[in-house]
Parts: sequence; structure tokens; C-alpha cells
Amino acid sequence: MPQTTKNITAMANAIRALAMDAVQQANSGHPGAPMGMADMAVALWGRHLRHHPAQPLWADRDRFVLSNGHASMLIYALLHLSGYDLSIDDLKAFRQMHSKTPGHPEVGVTPGVETTTGPLGQGITNAVGMALAEKLLATEFNRPGHAIVNHHTYAFLGDGCLMEGISHEAVALAGAWKLNKLIALYDDNGISIDGQVSPWFIDNTAQRFEACGWNVIGPVDGHDVDAVDGAITKAKLSAQNGESRPTLIVCKTHIGKGSPNRANTAKAHGEPLGGDEIKLTRETIGWSHDAFVIPDEVYADWNAKADGDALVADWNTRFEAYKALFPTEAAEFLRRMAGELPANFPEIAVEAVAAAHDKAETVASRKASQIALEFFTAAIPEMLGGSADLTGSNLTNTKSTPAFRVDETGAVVTTDGKPGRHINYGVREFGMAAIMNGVTLHGGYIPYAGTFLTFSDYSRNAIRMAALMKQRVIHVFTHDSIGLGEDGPTHQSVEHAASLRLIPGLDVWRPADTTETAVAWTIALANKHRPSALLLSRQNLPYAPKQDADVITQGAYVLAEPAEVGLKKKAVAVIIATGSEVQLALHAQAELAKRGVPVRVVSMPSTTVFDRQDVAYKKAVLPPKLPRVAVEAGVTDFWWKYGVDAVVGIDTYGESAPAGVLFKHFGLTPENVTATVLKVLAKKK
Repeated sequence: MPQTTKNITAMANAIRALAMDAVQQANSGHPGAPMGMADMAVALWGRHLRHHPAQPLWADRDRFVLSNGHASMLIYALLHLSGYDLSIDDLKAFRQMHSKTPGHPEVGVTPGVETTTGPLGQGITNAVGMALAEKLLATEFNRPGHAIVNHHTYAFLGDGCLMEGISHEAVALAGAWKLNKLIALYDDNGISIDGQVSPWFIDNTAQRFEACGWNVIGPVDGHDVDAVDGAITKAKLSAQNGESRPTLIVCKTHIGKGSPNRANTAKAHGEPLGGDEIKLTRETIGWSHDAFVIPDEVYADWNAKADGDALVADWNTRFEAYKALFPTEAAEFLRRMAGELPANFPEIAVEAVAAAHDKAETVASRKASQIALEFFTAAIPEMLGGSADLTGSNLTNTKSTPAFRVDETGAVVTTDGKPGRHINYGVREFGMAAIMNGVTLHGGYIPYAGTFLTFSDYSRNAIRMAALMKQRVIHVFTHDSIGLGEDGPTHQSVEHAASLRLIPGLDVWRPADTTETAVAWTIALANKHRPSALLLSRQNLPYAPKQDADVITQGAYVLAEPAEVGLKKKAVAVIIATGSEVQLALHAQAELAKRGVPVRVVSMPSTTVFDRQDVAYKKAVLPPKLPRVAVEAGVTDFWWKYGVDAVVGIDTYGESAPAGVLFKHFGLTPENVTATVLKVLAKKK
């Protein structure tokens, strides 16, 4: 219902003033969108959003995502005004080094920011992941009369988000999953950096969303707080009344609202208004206060601490009642929302690794991954798997993870009271990756999902965002080299492993056998603040005997010394290999031994993990004075960082042919590795 006790005009104008003042002081930023969305923000944050500034991580808070992240001063102003730990001095430091107010919202930097939004389209996609997590958690933990998980996910988005293809992937899935507690508000201002969008953006947005199974409200006047409020209320009521669709509210707005000369133009989008225009804007909107000065009465209207206290106190009371009746479930809920693994995880990990080590199976590493997953998914209920339409190839499904499905009413289908834990994302690699980011940001689940390594190109920016945000997301990438054979270069990964290793904060694993794969899963699951990518083979890989599986956790280790192939001599060279090429290295070692040449074989399943080891360990594995040859079925440039003397790899795209033919054609043979080592040694004499 409309609230008349607050000065909604002043509340909105406070956002406008802070936005234009902060951008002006930084001499950088986007004032127009915050000014245009200010009234929308008053309607949502002032009348609907369930949150607590003093407890920004309260489990049952509504999630708010600013998908058009360039409008960051909108959320910074909202957080400051409503009482979060974000001072006026923090706003004055907008876009400055080490400030709490960077150019785009960053999770973990600013209290109250739920996700990092910069690349357009990913914010709304993260929101879909958050709404999915809420729906699944509610299914798992709520009991009749005890709804401890019951919140909405809201997103503001603009035309830029809608133009990015990822938004369609996410919107389609949100409709298919019937995420009726997801409410998106579209800031429809018709302006981008290049001006009026009408020459290049002619989509019928409402029909597009309706076709994807959404409820669409509007267009409404985005500057009419009561109208936006009414639309949000309608969206919430529709969900309460059994409506199974998410909702899009189309809000018609004016970019740079209040600026007499720059409103409705691209000049309001991505640059400061300028001192003269800010003065005119203040006069136009009736804001007589100096820069960064907010009257006490406006602060009072915005302050959300008292309402937050009441919301959290009510939830705590309800949670205590839940805990009294369901103590096991309550403890499990708190554990999972804290992101902590089960207490017996070390034992589970040891069992998985030991089983792989003892069985010493010859299987493809994609199969080795599934074998490990059978252990982990059975013991870790928060693992939420999936695949981009390639489950039969990626093998991300297990006996413990039936397919996730919703019925016609929108309810999650359960088995023994549990929802399905393997998601069919369809052919939507980018959407899948960004939805997983949203799932882990929400809390309660550890998402993992698969596609072919070559198609990591589609997922790339969401993988980067997971690394930037320090989120535990696990990507299962199969068909990791030209070894897949006849599909040809469109499906053959050549540069992908190397390029993924360049992403800061991402662990990349390319295991050589079942034990290395199990260890990779162990480390990926244990890394609470780091995403991982597992690059797995299609072809079978023989087990590589090893004395100690623990050393695999270091990212690289000595797999075979000369003594293991009958030479009682110290190694004169080192062969470094990963994944399927470890066997090439071992065969070359044996061939060299026949010639009296002793070499060490180092398996390096994770360069990124190895790089974090101390100098002493690195020197022990790769002695400084020994020449080194790297072997990997991919581009050679990456390997020079390890001081190698030669690389056996591939610096062209592949061909369509059986795998064995391809390996011979590109020189990925024991004979070529042997010859390369001998050439290196000859040069050293």
C-alpha cells in the first residue's frame, strides 16, 4: 500500500544528488541511470526489500542485484542512506583506490552488495541462480508451518543487459524452472552510450519474456513510486496466490531525470554532468543542499535498521521454533549457509583418493571424475550438479543426483523428500556458468557443471567473474584435446588449457589418471574462496603407478625416477607432462632408459596449484640445473614460464581424424618426446 508518511520525493532526490555529486568528484562514472532509477529504488527499497543494514548476510534476506552495474552509485547511495556500513566519506571516495565504492559493485568489498556486476547480462543471470537456490533450499528445509527459507530475489536491469545473449539464456531457464519469487525491474529509458537505442534494439521485450514463461507487468511510469510499488505488490501477490512464473516489471524512465539539459540523452550516461548542470539540476528538483549533504529527515525516512531489527528478530524466533522440532535440519542449514563442508569431509576425501589409488583403473578422466563424484555427492548434500546438454559425455550425473525437475504448479519434484541435484541447463554454457555464480553467492549449495572444454569460450567471462568474486564454482570440462578425434578443430581444445590458466584466482586441473582426478575434486571442494576447472579426457588413460597420492595436492610431483625403469643413475633431464600426455612421458622415459639416458618424469596436473608452492618444493620437483622438456597437447607458449628447453605441443588447430592418427600427425608420440629430449641434451654438451 502507498505510504504517505515519508517524503518519497526527497528520498529519490537524495539518490540523484549523491549520484551526480560522487560522479562529479571522481570525474568519472554514470550519473544518468541512478538518477533515472531513483524512484524505482524508493518503491523497492523503501517499501518491500526485506533486509537489515546491521546484518547484511542474514540468511533469509531478500537478494537485490543491480544488473546494470555501471549505475553503481544507485546501490551505494541506497546502502549509505538505509544504514549500512558505508559512510559519506566512502561515497566521496567513489572510484578511488581501495575504496568501498569501486566503479562497479563488487561483492566482498561493499557491505550489502550481493554480487559483482559489470559485464552486462550477468547480474540478472546471477539473480536467476539466487532464486533457484532459494527455491531448492526452501524445498529441502522448510516444513509445514516453518518456512525458514522464504525470500524474494529482485534485480534492476537495463536494455544493455537485455541485448547481451546471456540474458536470454537465463530468462528462458527462469521460466522453465518457474522461479516465481524472482522479480526483475526493467529500466526502460531507451538510451545507451551511443544514443537512442531504437535503431539497433527493436525487440518486443514483454513478448520475449512472456514467451519464456514470465509474467509481465507494465509498462508503468518508473518515476511514479506508487505505480512501481503497486507493480511489485502485484508480483509478490501473484506468487503467493499460486502463480508459478517469475515477473518482469517494465518501468518507463528518463535517464538523468532532473537534469534540464542532459536528461533523455547519452550525455547523461557515462560522464559527469558538470558543475553548471549539477547546479541547474539542484534547482530543477528543488534540492538546495550542498554536495554530499543529506538532511536528517531524509536519513530518517531511509533508515532501515529498525525494520531490519524486527525482521531478523522475527526470523530468529521462528528459526528457534524450527530448531526445537528439527534440530538436525537446523544445524545442517546453518552449516551449509556458512559454506562449511561436512565434518567428515577429510575422511570422505581420503576414501575417494584411496579407492582410486587401490583400484588403479584405466578409464577416461571424465569417467574418473564420475567415479569420484559418486563418493562426494553421496556424502555432500549441497553439491548441485549439471551439464549443458552433454551429460552423457561429461558424466556429471551420479546415483545421488537425480535430475532437477519442477511440476506444472512450479513445485520442485522430490525423491524421498529431496529435490533433484543434477540440472539440465540445455545448450546454454554462458548462462549455466553465471547461474552457478548466483547459486554459490546465495549460499547453501556448491555448484558444478560440465561442457566440452572448447566451449569454455562461451563460459569464459562468468568463469572470470567467479575468480574475481572468489567463489567456489567447479567447472567440469571434457574432451580436453585433439584426442577426441573425428570431430575436428571446432571441438578440439588447443589454446583453452593455457588461456584458463591465465585467469587469476582460478585453479585449473588436468589430471592424468583416476587418483589425480579424485585429488582434483578434493581440492576443488575444499577451496571455499576459489573456483576450479577440471579438464578431462574422452579417451582412456592408463593408471600411472605412484608411491604417494598426497603429493598430488601440491599441483606437481615426481611421478617416476630413472630407477623405476631400471636405471640406477641420477636424472639428467626432466620431462613435465599433464593429463593424457603423462603416458607419453613415461613411455619416452622407458625408451630413453634403454639408451642409458636417465630422466625424471614430473606429472603437473595443476600448474596453478604448483605455482603457489614454496621455492624449496619447486626446486625439489624441478631441479634448477636439469634441462626440462614439457609435453602437452596444446599451445606451447605457456610452458616457457617453467624454464623449459623445449615443448612438445600443438601450435596449430587440429584435423578431423581418429585420435591415434592425429597424435602421430602432430608429433605427440613417445618417439618424438624421446627425440626432443635427446636433442636438448645434445645442445647442453
